[in-house]
Amino acid sequence: MSWLLGIAIFLATVLGMEGFAYVMHRWVMHGPGWFLHASHHRPRTGNWELNDLYAVIFAVPSIVLLLGGVQLGWWVGWAWIGAGIAAYGAIYFGFHDVIVHRRIATRYLPKSNYMKRIVQAHRLHHAVETKHGTVSFGFLWAPRPELLKAELKRRDRAGVRSPRITTAVD
Repeated sequence: MSWLLGIAIFLATVLGMEGFAYVMHRWVMHGPGWFLHASHHRPRTGNWELNDLYAVIFAVPSIVLLLGGVQLGWWVGWAWIGAGIAAYGAIYFGFHDVIVHRRIATRYLPKSNYMKRIVQAHRLHHAVETKHGTVSFGFLWAPRPELLKAELKRRDRAGVRSPRITTAVD
């Protein structure tokens, strides 16, 4: 296989993973997989949460495809696909865990309109505590925040987290 075709397969896989991630997030994580994902919608107490098991689950196909395409004599395209899945996972980790949730300390502040948009969309996703009524399920693409806010309002803010109230101590 030519390098050019391999890179095209790799890039197509990275892009296709956004659609796969949307489907998994919306209909699996906020559906039957909520028992793991619910931990991600609650304050974390420690370095890990049950939701982190999804990273392990989604890494398995990437590892198998890389191994098969490189070492087991499968079609070499499987290795490019496995690498695309792994690259999406790395991008997801950098955006979601480092930039949005700050699980690793960083001084990064989103400055581009694109980064501000996806960070805000993800925060609006987390405004809802329940598995139902949530908006914005993508990771690298998100609707405009105004549309997401309007959708939450249309739903009468069902499941939206109550504002935190702080009181001054005299």
